[in-house]
Amino acid sequence: MTFAQLGLSPALLKVISQQGYQTPTYIQRQSIPLILSGQDLLASSQTGSGKTAAYALPLIQQLLAGAPARSNHIRALILVPTRELAIQVSDYIKACTLGMRLRTQAVYGGVKINPQMQRLRPGADILIATPGRLLDLFRSNALGFRQLGYLVLDEADKMLDLGFLAEVKQILHLLPANRQSLMLSATFSDEVRGLAGKILHQATEIALDTTNSPAADVQQWLIPVNTGRKAELLIRLINQHNWQQILVFCRTKQGADRLVKNLVKHQLAAAAIHGDKSQSARIRTLNEFHQGLHRVLIATDLAARGLDIKQLPVVINFDLPHISQDYIHRIGRTGRAGQSGQAISFASAEEFDNLKAVERLIGQLLPRQIEVGFEPGSPLPESILDLRPIKPKKPKKPKKPKQGTPPQS
Repeated sequence: MTFAQLGLSPALLKVISQQGYQTPTYIQRQSIPLILSGQDLLASSQTGSGKTAAYALPLIQQLLAGAPARSNHIRALILVPTRELAIQVSDYIKACTLGMRLRTQAVYGGVKINPQMQRLRPGADILIATPGRLLDLFRSNALGFRQLGYLVLDEADKMLDLGFLAEVKQILHLLPANRQSLMLSATFSDEVRGLAGKILHQATEIALDTTNSPAADVQQWLIPVNTGRKAELLIRLINQHNWQQILVFCRTKQGADRLVKNLVKHQLAAAAIHGDKSQSARIRTLNEFHQGLHRVLIATDLAARGLDIKQLPVVINFDLPHISQDYIHRIGRTGRAGQSGQAISFASAEEFDNLKAVERLIGQLLPRQIEVGFEPGSPLPESILDLRPIKPKKPKKPKKPKQGTPPQS
C-alpha cells in the first residue's frame, strides 16, 4: 500500500515524498483513513512506529478544509505529557505545513508564559500543549475553545503516570462536546480505558502490537559489571567500536552529569539532557547532537521521552530503570523504521531486581556477554524468567498545588 491510497491530498503526498517516506507504517495504514472519515480512535503502537504522522497528516488535511482560527482561539488541541514531546510534535507539524495557511504553536511549563500568550493572540489552528500550562493560559484568558473541533491525547499512559489525570479532566470540561477525539497510548491499561471512556465516542480501537515486545530489529544483551567501573567500560566500548552517535540512559540527573565529566575528561564529546537543564539548553544540546558535535547524549528517562533521533545505532542502559516499562521506551530509540540497532545494558549485582522486572516485562532473558577485564567482583545472579501476568499499576495521585500556585507541566 502507498500513501496515495490512504486518501491524503496531493499537497501532503508531496510533503511525505520530500521527507523520503515511501511506504506507510502499519499504524499509518490503519489510522489515516479512519481519522479522515471523522471517527474517534484509540490506538497503541511502539516508539518509532510513525504514530505522530498517523494522526498529524489527516488532522492537517481536515484543518486545511476549514476556516482559520480566530484571535485567541484554537481549532485542534494535541495534549502531551512532556515539554520534549510538545517540541517534537510541533517541529514535525511545522515541517509538514511549511507554506500552508496553518498556524501551529506549542506551549509548556518551565519557560515564561507571557511570550506564549503573545504568540496565541492571532489564534492557532493547531496547539500542542502540556496540561498544566494549557490551564494556566486558559485562566489568563489567553485562549478559547469555541472553535475547537479536534482533540488528540498523545502518550496517554505517560500522562496518567505523571499524575495529570485531574488536569486532563478539567480540560475536558472546557472543550466542546462536538469534536473528533483521538487517543494514543503505549498500553491499554484499565486506567487508560477509563480515560478513553470519558474522551472518545464510539471509537475504533487499533491494538498494533504488545507494548512489552521490543522492536524485532533491536539486538539486546547485557554486560555484568561493577557499578564503579561502568564509566570505564563505556569508554572502552565507544573507542573499541568507534561509535559516532550513541544515546546513554542514566537513572539520575547527578549520575548523568558525572558521566559527562568523565567522558569529556577522556576526550569524548558528550552532553546531558535532564530536568535541571533549562529548556533552551535542552534544545541546544539536542541540535548539537543532531549536528554531530556530541558523540554521546546522556539522558534521564523523563527528559528523553519524546526524543526523535533518526537512525540511532546504539542505546546504552548505563543504569537499569526503576520502572521496567521505561526499558521499552529507551531501546525504542534504536531499530526504528526498519533500521537495525543495538541495545546494551550494564547490570551490577545491586540491580538484579531491576533486571528481573525488565526480563519479566519483555518475556525473555537478556543474553549476557562478559567483557574481559570487567568481570564483576560481586557476580550478577542468574535469572529465572517469571512468566506470571503483570498486574497493571495504579496511576499516581496528582499532587495538590499549594494555595495560589498553578499546576506545572
